Amino acid sequence: MLCMFGRCGTQGKVAGIAALAAGIVAGLGVSHLLNPGDNPAPDSPEKQVLDITMNRIDGTPENLAETYAGKAVLVVNVASKCGLTPQYEGLEALYRANKDSGFVVLGFPANNFMGQEPGTNEEIAEFCTSTFDVTFPMFEKISVKGDDAHELYRRLGATPDPNGGAPGWNFTKWLIGTDGQVIKKFGARTSPSDPELIAAVQAALPA
Repeated sequence: MLCMFGRCGTQGKVAGIAALAAGIVAGLGVSHLLNPGDNPAPDSPEKQVLDITMNRIDGTPENLAETYAGKAVLVVNVASKCGLTPQYEGLEALYRANKDSGFVVLGFPANNFMGQEPGTNEEIAEFCTSTFDVTFPMFEKISVKGDDAHELYRRLGATPDPNGGAPGWNFTKWLIGTDGQVIKKFGARTSPSDPELIAAVQAALPA
């Protein structure tokens, strides 16, 4: 230690301190702190956004990451009494056109915007199937913004700009790639038949 700190000059001091610090860090089992980019945090939204279990609209639990592994996923917060509700038809058409190529739409009813999704899960399911013949997966009603926002939407909201933030209205859309990372956020008024959205979906499909 005398050589490390007293008799080897400036270079010896620097080398000795670095070695001592590395030894302490290794001993504590936290060597990843030296290179945080090498080990993304478990809660990293880009890596873990779909690694969550949620209930389908009939109450069946489903882990999104496991069920939809390797697929391009469009996450949409939906509502039954909104001026944009006819987008259900376009979402269903987009789903049917691409589902055999590895694409899925996930619908999440929410009552956050002017109370435009007041129904029960049973009423929502009936409305979607009888009015728009929806066959893409629908999930139980949740909150998508505010203090009680569901963890899924907290993760989506935490993604880097311009894809982060709370949804601006019903039918905000997040496209998630086969690697589980958010590709792009589309605003509520972006139609499911919008050429940019369709091109993004097709580019995201598994090879």
